[in-house]
Amino acid sequence: MISKQALFQRLEQLFPSMVQVRRHLHQYPEVSFQEFKTAQTIAKFYEKLNIPTRKNVGGNGLVATIQGGKPGKTIALRADFDALPIQDLKECDYRSKVPGVMHACGHDGHTSTLLHLARAFSECQSELPGTFVFIHQHAEEMNPGGAKAMIEAGCLEGVDAIFGTHLWSLSPLGEIGYRSGAIMACADRFEIEIFGQGGHGAAPHEAKDAIVIGAQVINAFQTIVSRNINPIESAVLSVGSLEAKNAFNVIADHITMSGTARSFSHEVREKIEQDMDLVLKGLTTAFGAQYDYEFIKGYPPVMNDQKMTDLLKESCQDVPNIRATRIEPKMIGEDFAYYLQEVPGSFFFTGAKPNGISYPHHHPRFDFDERAMLYASQTLCSVALDAAEKI
Repeated sequence: MISKQALFQRLEQLFPSMVQVRRHLHQYPEVSFQEFKTAQTIAKFYEKLNIPTRKNVGGNGLVATIQGGKPGKTIALRADFDALPIQDLKECDYRSKVPGVMHACGHDGHTSTLLHLARAFSECQSELPGTFVFIHQHAEEMNPGGAKAMIEAGCLEGVDAIFGTHLWSLSPLGEIGYRSGAIMACADRFEIEIFGQGGHGAAPHEAKDAIVIGAQVINAFQTIVSRNINPIESAVLSVGSLEAKNAFNVIADHITMSGTARSFSHEVREKIEQDMDLVLKGLTTAFGAQYDYEFIKGYPPVMNDQKMTDLLKESCQDVPNIRATRIEPKMIGEDFAYYLQEVPGSFFFTGAKPNGISYPHHHPRFDFDERAMLYASQTLCSVALDAAEKI
């Protein structure tokens, strides 16, 4: 049976290719549900290695499978490959060549990482324990996401455990951030319209000012988390957009607002949704106005399995140049949550902070230290092999 150290060394040898593939993907990004050429690039990579691959899984998704020559469990590893509708403002030779679209979240790195781990595994297939399923998922960035459709199309059939990682530009290079239980939040959004009665700016008493009503609503929303949610719980309620376009001397008869709510439990999520409606109903009634309200539920919280997370932490001890660190939950969302509702697993963050200025994810100058791809591939390698033999 091949040793982890031999695979780690092989992944080091493949690192230049990881960088090359990542930079190619970075130059030709595609947004969620439109990743046709990206999917073709992934498929061609596996075709050259003669690795059996299912295409068009739940949409643009792909699933490659490597059957080891030794007995063991079936372990899935997942990477996403969609980009964002953001103009790339970086100054580098691999910046996006597609106007208004860029990989601003590291999905190009996730894809290259998984492709090269599959390549390393394929070269020693007869010596591997168990079976390894490489899930390349489309449309992580846009609700309803690609995970649910891929699961419905059978990507988890026969899978005993699943692992995934996110390259994280704000965490130090070499840090593997793990946590059991909730590690990422529900990612919900809301759309609100408030209907008042317009009028002349000089005669507000003859109108029902939708802007003033909206301001009262926004202020009241801030008390939902601070006064209605148990302080032991965590939640966020943010209004991100408010529109009321009128002339300077006109009382607005109509406004729209939208925003996001984040939490780590279904109970808190339901409480926020209900309390927002109560605030809207009470204030619009008091002002003699009306409202429309839609609460759009996004991805559920990402809940890591305790046993699989403990295994991940243990597996990290074998990987050179990394340190496993228990991290606090993040308020971002991820549709990896759907996989964890079906099979046990763990999702972790791989530190990828670049030298110099580190821009956050979804920023037009986002980038990461590409050495993080090597650390991610070695960590996934280690935990996948351990899971195949030990669970």
